[in-house]
Amino acid sequence: MKIGLFVLGDELLSGKRQDRHLPKVIELLGARGMSLDWARFIGDDMADIAEAIRQTRVRGDLVLSCGGIGATPDDLTRQAAALAFERPLVRHPEAEALIEAEYGDKAHPRRVLMADFPEGAGLIPNPVNRVAGFFVDHHHFVPGFPDMAWPMIEWVLDTRYPHLRNPDPAVEFRLRALGSSAESDLLDLMEDVLARFPGVKLSSLPFRGDAERGRHIEFGLRGERPRAAAAFEHFREQLCRRPGVVLELLRTPADS
Repeated sequence: MKIGLFVLGDELLSGKRQDRHLPKVIELLGARGMSLDWARFIGDDMADIAEAIRQTRVRGDLVLSCGGIGATPDDLTRQAAALAFERPLVRHPEAEALIEAEYGDKAHPRRVLMADFPEGAGLIPNPVNRVAGFFVDHHHFVPGFPDMAWPMIEWVLDTRYPHLRNPDPAVEFRLRALGSSAESDLLDLMEDVLARFPGVKLSSLPFRGDAERGRHIEFGLRGERPRAAAAFEHFREQLCRRPGVVLELLRTPADS
């Protein structure tokens, strides 16, 4: 099951606000031995949000979605989810009761709109003001406010997906290759290590460098510890045989 993140809102795409959810979700998943497979930023457009939900629903992804579940006209996530899951938008009695308990007479007629979810949705408890988020199948929708969203996401991970915790998560071993070689000169080594060690991911980040370090490439090899460690050692040994290449270890098996 791949894990993905939606971050919703025109204010992010226009630059009015800077996203904080992506690094935090990566951190929350990493603390549980899990990792984020993809992330997507989407504006306040019901059709775009619904289409993104449909796509990830078909794939069976676990989706965490931040933003757009309020009651203002630009909050369209609840409606988009109902459209994507082909369910009517209905008032959730428990969610309505929580809003009424929090806001009293001020709950009606507007705030209770935040209790309208796709039919059959489950609730995600909100520890800040009791206005619940919701989930349908493996899609989970929480507010855009970080102080609410992050503990709600933790609840999702710990309550609904404890079985996805990984006591032996993927690790990454990194090194820096300095010298005259360009990425194209090392393609054969990169292809070789991926062929020899299926399941290991390789990243290659070239830098133009400066007067101190000069042009260099930072490599990362990520995967389950034994296989990633073996791939790292093989790749390092092969790089050492290339003339003019000097290596700096950035992350060794012992560091991980």
